[in-house]
Amino acid sequence: MVQDCTPRIRSSENSIESVMKVRVSRKAHFNAAHRLNNLDWSVEQNQRVFGKCNNPNGHGHNYEVIAHVIGEIDQESGYVMDMKDLKQFMREEIEDRYDHKNLNLDVPEFMDLNPTAENMVVVIWNRLRKRIDNKHQLVVTLYETERNYVEYSGN
Repeated sequence: MVQDCTPRIRSSENSIESVMKVRVSRKAHFNAAHRLNNLDWSVEQNQRVFGKCNNPNGHGHNYEVIAHVIGEIDQESGYVMDMKDLKQFMREEIEDRYDHKNLNLDVPEFMDLNPTAENMVVVIWNRLRKRIDNKHQLVVTLYETERNYVEYSGN
């Protein structure tokens, strides 16, 4: 027998019988260039560690970022979060900020921070976290290529 997991409203208390969390997700894209380089290292060490990603003129990626917002379904709206708001936050905090930029030269937070995918996902998470209600969990997944991606959830 299949269990019915539909949220049910108690008529006497007008509340959901059990707390259910749902994950809603929104995807965005941006194209950006970067150079992986540690300013404290020698040219040789940077080349050895980062290889072609240390090209002095940089290289580019077509990034894909997914924001996953996890929370309870609002009884009145039926939403975990209004996706129009999430779309706007991602446009302002990610796409407008990073698209067609050289991350090392054009984006203040990466002028002194090596723009590895790992550092980028944490920066993106922090930017979105400020815009999303703290009652929700946030997980951000950043694809640098189709096969290489990182994920950060704030812990």
